[in-house]
Amino acid sequence: MTRTKILFGLAGIALAYGLWMAFTAPPDALQGEYARIINIHVPSFWLAFLAFFVTAFGSIMWLSRKRQRWDRLANSSAEVGVVFTAIGLVTGMIWGQAVWGIAWDWGDPRMASTAVMFFVYLAYLALRAAIDDPVIRARRSAILGAIAVIQVPLVYYSVNLFRTIHQTQSIRPDGSTLPDEMLVAMLVNVAAFTLLYIALLSARLEVAKAEESAETESVLAGDAVKPPKISEVKDV
Repeated sequence: MTRTKILFGLAGIALAYGLWMAFTAPPDALQGEYARIINIHVPSFWLAFLAFFVTAFGSIMWLSRKRQRWDRLANSSAEVGVVFTAIGLVTGMIWGQAVWGIAWDWGDPRMASTAVMFFVYLAYLALRAAIDDPVIRARRSAILGAIAVIQVPLVYYSVNLFRTIHQTQSIRPDGSTLPDEMLVAMLVNVAAFTLLYIALLSARLEVAKAEESAETESVLAGDAVKPPKISEVKDV
């Protein structure tokens, strides 16, 4: 618990510094003040992608090792990834309404593929909630978690494969399209969101351990209660 509190403290400091840099950087020449939202929008999706890769890693490790800690890691990271995806979607719609004049367009490949990814991981969480048996739950969710990660590169490269209203990546192998001040601010916020992801993951893992302990104790308590034998039942 102490480690998690320290992580949240570091994340809070980093987020405060990142937001300060975001608000003090010069406004974009075309987008004006609305460009500042990339300091939340872009880091949210980068960390969502990382979270889903961790889910896939945990899922594959469970399928190969059958250790409960890997299932715990996959589940916890998926939950955090869904939160970051939701933040990215909301900030993207706010930015789109202000800059494009439209908050959502199903014809845009990046938007549509991101929404599908979001719903798939919601289905992953729903699948886990619907199964009581821990082994069956771990096996089925591990299969889905290992396969669902295929969506991440599809979402990322969708703006290159199909050109609609969405802009291409701000950071590419050949350089960045952002001014230096905006680029530095965004990278600082990526680092801050990374600390936040680690803190949230640590907290969720602690909750998962507590849930598993409670579930085990409940099963053991149920085993201790046995029906009476017929010979022990007396007629009233």
